Amino acid sequence: MTGAGRVAFAAAAAVAVIGAVVAGLIVLGPPREQRARRLDDRRLDDLREIAGAVDLHWTRDGRLVASLEEVKMELRPSSDRDPETGEPYVYEPLGADRYRLCATFSGATPTEAYRPRSEFWTHGAGRHCFELEAKKIER
Repeated sequence: MTGAGRVAFAAAAAVAVIGAVVAGLIVLGPPREQRARRLDDRRLDDLREIAGAVDLHWTRDGRLVASLEEVKMELRPSSDRDPETGEPYVYEPLGADRYRLCATFSGATPTEAYRPRSEFWTHGAGRHCFELEAKKIER
């Protein structure tokens, strides 16, 4: 390859790399947005885990927990707290078998994340609460 050929090849390779980076940022979003989405996904995972622990308690004792402290042993360490702020999630009993779980989300649920059985867990940006009914876990 001649000197001019090498320069042309290097320039083409540089353009391809830059194009790939730009395309990645367009498709995936900037790293800050990706981090925010991962944190929101973690928040939803935590809330689902809390709901499962509340359901387990409901199945065993036939009553809602008064606070998340009663089910803390059923949860992964720190899954009762926001992964970014460390603040506890909000749990509020609403009646004999209904309760509310609240978290503050960085962004709205992306539309591509809608799946059957998960629509309930869709949310906007900011504080969002989910009202749930305790369910008996069938074995």
